[in-house]
Amino acid sequence: MTDLFGAAGLEKDAPRPLADRLRPKTLAEVVGQDHLLGPNAPLGRMISAGRPASMILWGPPGTGKTTIARLLSTVFKLHFEQLSAVFTGVADLKKTFEAARARRATGQGTLLFIDEIHRFNRSQQDSFLPVVEDGTIILVGATTENPSFELNGALLSRAQVLVLRRLNDDDLETLLQRAEAFYGRRLPLSEEGRASLRAMADGDGRYILNLAEELADMNPSAPLDTAALVSAVQKRAPLYDKTRDEHFNLISALHKSVRGSDPDAALYWLARMLAGGEQPLYLARRIVRMAVEDIGLADPEAVHQALAAKDVYDFLGSPEGELALAQAVVYLATAPKSNAVYTAFGAAQISAEEHGSLTPPAHILNAPTRLMQRLGYGAGYEYDHGTEEAFSGQNYFPDGMARENYYRPTERGFEKEVAKRLAYWAKLRAQK
Repeated sequence: MTDLFGAAGLEKDAPRPLADRLRPKTLAEVVGQDHLLGPNAPLGRMISAGRPASMILWGPPGTGKTTIARLLSTVFKLHFEQLSAVFTGVADLKKTFEAARARRATGQGTLLFIDEIHRFNRSQQDSFLPVVEDGTIILVGATTENPSFELNGALLSRAQVLVLRRLNDDDLETLLQRAEAFYGRRLPLSEEGRASLRAMADGDGRYILNLAEELADMNPSAPLDTAALVSAVQKRAPLYDKTRDEHFNLISALHKSVRGSDPDAALYWLARMLAGGEQPLYLARRIVRMAVEDIGLADPEAVHQALAAKDVYDFLGSPEGELALAQAVVYLATAPKSNAVYTAFGAAQISAEEHGSLTPPAHILNAPTRLMQRLGYGAGYEYDHGTEEAFSGQNYFPDGMARENYYRPTERGFEKEVAKRLAYWAKLRAQK
């Protein structure tokens, strides 16, 4: 369907953003995605075979998802149809499918590109299944969210998931050079300012071209350095969604950096989450969890440090209180590590489920009434403090259940001392 500008022959003269004007004309011009487009890469092999297949393109904004879909339609000589899941309902999809069937009857295939495909609900996603299955359409969905969480398993089984990478520094520099070739002049940036511009783009090719378009109209008295650049253009907000995949990716990175005893990496991920607007008290809760899950009794002080950080943040608020979170993260990252308690409790939970409602042995039950005394409650109990070693060595597991060994302390930190105590008690238990 043509619009009024197209009908009047004015479409080429209509204002277009630089990012659209510089959109690659061939797949060879796409930057940063050689792992998908190379001769031996998934799309390269697909093109060589001449057999288009449905796919989900998953990646950050500005990495080329729409461009790749458009160019694939050209390569395979398919009609290109684009819809956005934000503005499309079931009725629109039915009309699109009917048009694709009519096109197919004349020998013309259809590549249907769905932007933000993760925004479709389950029933809308299911509507694609028959038309993908019978080849009425080649579906190319674009998403910034993890398809494993957002898309139906049935749809994923019919479409290959291809992961696009954020553009690196060299890729962004290539785009800047293309912008300068388009304008016929260098952008008014010092080398420092140029590096800062690439950093501000944060891997987003569309964003850096938008900034280049803004800078191209400037005529400063001197090339812009970092400070002047930040004053001249709008600084990009960090790519972070507190409720979706990026949230879980970053908290995983923080947790694993602490577990891996890397305080520098841990501080970086903490700073990234705070810069993205994460709730500091959510981070405080996760830091407490790290203390009990990954350090435990290797350093019993760790959990106190984590709880103290929460209290300090409650008292000071942002931004001063965030320093307490940073201190706790560094303490935990540099503490000796042990998941022995975490593992032991998991094993105990499994045993509790397997053995059901076994009662404690009678000798460790209290006997406050005569009836309970006659039934043998408390009979034979040895008061540990009444023994020479303050250790009776009695059995505390239920009758009919063999003794289990869940907790196996490490040789790290305070747990090394705990291990000595357990070994001593095991020796006394064997003697008794």
